[in-house]
Amino acid sequence: MSQRSPAWLCRIGMASVLGLAALLAACSGVPQAAVTELAPSGTLRAAINFGNPILATRDAATGQARGVSVDLSRELAKRLGVPLELVTVPSAGQAVEAIKSGKVDIAFVAIDPVRGTDMLYSAPYVVIEGAYLVRNDSPIRSNDEVDRPGIRIAVGKGSAYDLYLTREIKAAALVRAPTSPAVVDLFMAQNLEVAAGVKQQLEMDAKRVAGVRLLPGRFMVINQAIGTPRGREAGASYLRVFVEEMKASGFVAQALARHGIEGAAVAPADAK
Repeated sequence: MSQRSPAWLCRIGMASVLGLAALLAACSGVPQAAVTELAPSGTLRAAINFGNPILATRDAATGQARGVSVDLSRELAKRLGVPLELVTVPSAGQAVEAIKSGKVDIAFVAIDPVRGTDMLYSAPYVVIEGAYLVRNDSPIRSNDEVDRPGIRIAVGKGSAYDLYLTREIKAAALVRAPTSPAVVDLFMAQNLEVAAGVKQQLEMDAKRVAGVRLLPGRFMVINQAIGTPRGREAGASYLRVFVEEMKASGFVAQALARHGIEGAAVAPADAK
């Protein structure tokens, strides 16, 4: 009997995994090209960003990732017929880097033209708001008073609002925290004038930090989508179909309710 090398056996094993995935995906109506592009290793690797509490958090009891992005990842892997690997990161910027470096196959991030150079997006599945936080004694009363000389704004490095404010702010200065959850601590420690971030995160911070308030309204709308590396057009095409089905079926709305998320809205159906 001839000897087979370990490498040969691994190739056979991978072929079997991909073949089974193809069979399961075919039964669910997913194109084989989409399965191959979204899970080229035979496993769907999803970046889960803990920097945005609307998308994901760590369960206090189990330590496991939970949230709407986790639920969507599990449902997508089920439809593709492949195992799921959750790759947790502390910030959206690191999720983007994981896509660029090929460490993950999908990431749950806000749509932004800068990020669009490296990834293809689904339509949005959730819409959230960016807001400003100031001290109670701050003279700043409205969003349009923020962009002025001498104002320093704390932002999470690489976040959607960092990218947006980098383009839009003309007179104020941006001071970047390593992650979004660290923004208010940086704001307090350096005695900055404004903190910027996802409204729900700032509301949580305002409960633990005394003497601060949110400015009314929002300074931006953040459209959260699923991204995959450029060059995977078949995969991106299926992601668009998948997201529309998840919105229309009530899956996204139910996930938001199940995880107690308030202030975020299910994105409207894509008109394309």
